[in-house]
Amino acid sequence: MLRRLASLVLVLPSLATAGGIYKYVEADGTVVYTNVAPKSGGAARKARRLDGEFRPAPTPSAPASVTASSASKLTGFDEIIDEMAVKYRMPVNLVRAIMHAESGFDPNAISHVGASGLMQLMPATAREMYVKDIFDVRENIEGGTRYLRVLANEFDGDMVKIIAAYNAGPDAVRKYDGQVPPYPETQAYVRKVLSLYFQYKARAGQTQSAQAR
Repeated sequence: MLRRLASLVLVLPSLATAGGIYKYVEADGTVVYTNVAPKSGGAARKARRLDGEFRPAPTPSAPASVTASSASKLTGFDEIIDEMAVKYRMPVNLVRAIMHAESGFDPNAISHVGASGLMQLMPATAREMYVKDIFDVRENIEGGTRYLRVLANEFDGDMVKIIAAYNAGPDAVRKYDGQVPPYPETQAYVRKVLSLYFQYKARAGQTQSAQAR
């Protein structure tokens, strides 16, 4: 799965002129996405072509803010986000902020390094979080939230370290003694997610106040 998904990402800019993306399910239930059409066997018989369904993810350091438009996009995922935030004991507004920063709420987003879906899971991380279909909305959100819990456990709930590790990996945070790694992308990403987190938190507070009147 890792090799095939990496292959998919490498040709993303030319998908419009390439042969498209194919999806099929392996014997163990793992869903495979590949730009190489299966040529024979069961995979070839089960493969389904998914032309034009995948889009580049926003860059991690791209500016972002909570707007009426972004809030409306989030609405369709809120029920699952709420459920997973409770299940894995993570702040719901952090999950929202991570999803916003990672994919802009596009379930079919793919980054240039191979991260995929709403929470932009890398194939290896998805596998470790028991995600079989990385583009399944529920599985992706659960996998991303479960991973946030893993990071929270490792870094004693320190939100800055959790966010930095989500972007750069926990090894990078450990390498720099628990500090945000000195990578421009990661530092911009941490600022971006924290900003989104406090915006979503404020928005939730305003909604609760309005409902209490």
